[in-house]
Amino acid sequence: MKTLFASPQRLGLADRLLPILNGEIDRRILVNYRCDPDVAARLLPAPLRPQLVNGWAMIGICLIRLTQIRPRGLPAWAGLSSENAAHRIAVEWDDEGQPGSGVFIFRRDTDSLLNSLAGGRVFPGVHHRADIATWEGDTRFKIAVHSRDDGTRIRLIARTEDGGLAGSLFRNLEAASDFFACGSIGWSQNSRGKLEGMQLRTTKWKVSPLQVERVESSFFSDTRRFPVGSVTFDCALLMKNIPHEWHRCAWPTTINPPKPEGYL
Repeated sequence: MKTLFASPQRLGLADRLLPILNGEIDRRILVNYRCDPDVAARLLPAPLRPQLVNGWAMIGICLIRLTQIRPRGLPAWAGLSSENAAHRIAVEWDDEGQPGSGVFIFRRDTDSLLNSLAGGRVFPGVHHRADIATWEGDTRFKIAVHSRDDGTRIRLIARTEDGGLAGSLFRNLEAASDFFACGSIGWSQNSRGKLEGMQLRTTKWKVSPLQVERVESSFFSDTRRFPVGSVTFDCALLMKNIPHEWHRCAWPTTINPPKPEGYL
């Protein structure tokens, strides 16, 4: 069985004293692309490697609205809300002889000043400030992200529709759900080149298919990272109203990943 998070004893004392955060995932959209595995591997720090689905790496965008986020033990009314976006890739690694799986996060964007100040300092993961506009009806979603530092852009128009996952690498919704449930830990790199992560633990896990009408990502369309033809849309999934906790975990080694021109 795959391990979902690094051993807790790898955390230092200061890390262990940081509070566990809990709250609710009000809305989470996973927009997934298949990617040439050789291209994906070049962007990953060792010892991470792409987790393959039928011979393809699985990369994507997570568009998530978090509500009631607060240290565990505080009442829900004390929590904060934020809109966030992450460009990520499903990865594997070896943890003391056992295979682990999760995601490596290339970049995070947020509309929260607090997230941008605390991310990479108090909690793992550098967060870039962004303007995030959303419009959501009963069955339709429109989301636009525009970062304030380098102009990274995301545009999504999608709708709920019981159309399954036609054309996807996943054979059915259950297979896709199981795959992403195992990616509960998100690794990213701090300024010292060390992998550190946050693990998402949910009290329930339910996804439904989304039919994408339009999707754009300036990060994935940058040919310096992803040559023409190396990335193709695969599927999109929706999660709503999921109680959850965030637990910190740390990687034991310092690494120096390649940084192609334009890589952030």
